Amino acid sequence: MPLRLVIAAGFSMLTLNVGAQDSDEFEAPRNEWGQPDLNGVWNFSSNTPMQRPEKWGSQEFLTPAQMREEIERQEAAAKAADERAARAVDLKADIPTGPQVLGYNDFWFETEGLDANVRTSHIVYPGDGQIPEPVEGAQIQRGNQITDTPNELRPVRFVVGGISKDGPEDRGLSERCIVGFNSGPPFVPSLYNNNVQLVQSETSVAILTEMIHDARIVPITEKPPLDDKIRLWSGDSRGYWDGDALVVETQNFNGYRQTFSSTGNNYNMTLTEKFTRTAKDQVIYEFTISDRSTFSDDITAVVPMTKTSGQLYEYACHEGNYGMLNTLRGARVAEENGWDLEGR
Repeated sequence: MPLRLVIAAGFSMLTLNVGAQDSDEFEAPRNEWGQPDLNGVWNFSSNTPMQRPEKWGSQEFLTPAQMREEIERQEAAAKAADERAARAVDLKADIPTGPQVLGYNDFWFETEGLDANVRTSHIVYPGDGQIPEPVEGAQIQRGNQITDTPNELRPVRFVVGGISKDGPEDRGLSERCIVGFNSGPPFVPSLYNNNVQLVQSETSVAILTEMIHDARIVPITEKPPLDDKIRLWSGDSRGYWDGDALVVETQNFNGYRQTFSSTGNNYNMTLTEKFTRTAKDQVIYEFTISDRSTFSDDITAVVPMTKTSGQLYEYACHEGNYGMLNTLRGARVAEENGWDLEGR
């Protein structure tokens, strides 16, 4: 996200924070069945880090003075970046030539929060805002947009990148159009397409994520869970109302995805999500991950979502997945010409 957008977001946070946090008096509107009305398209974009920077310790919210300091720091960083760019133009700095493999630039990013969140991190438990230590033996795989992960761990459980270009099975799950990189569950703020639509009926709630257009149909009636042998990419969800909060508990993940943040596999994970309407245009989304085969403790995060007037359009990933075709085709051309896969 460009620093100037972060700065602008910071000013809006300062002016809106008091009103946004004073939600105790808000009474959620009701649908025709008397349930809190969660229907609509909600945006969970955010420039708040998932983990808390160490300098904030156990502090959960920024004060106005600290927010001003952050804005001043970001203004200085933006000015320095502009000066470096100007010098590069003046000096006619060398521009790379030949085949290049690059990720998205800032034009495509959608990471400015639409809410008044001034949290120091989305993670609220553990109290330091950090992801707990992985247990011994928990597998860690990290993908990236530029180079392949230098190991031979299979299956590939991360969403972006890959371990080779020998075939589609060695690419990340979002490149294969299996799961989106922010669609979860749980869904977390990411580069773009941070939208989810909630559709309620009397006995169920549909949770439709924009990324890879995955839909979970969550029954909110008494219904037995699936047999443990039946495993799904998005797990098996069951919901219930806890006061005005919709609680969704999900198990039976298939283990072919990571538990959280590049670590483990989700076969033994239990995910508890909570959706609470706290304002006319806001739902607080909270999730707790429990998986003792991956992490030494639970992880709880809070992500504000803002209602939008837009609608979701189909993310036709497979229908337009020329990226996968060209990735594999490029690798074959590189092999034929004796290049390595960095294009040299």
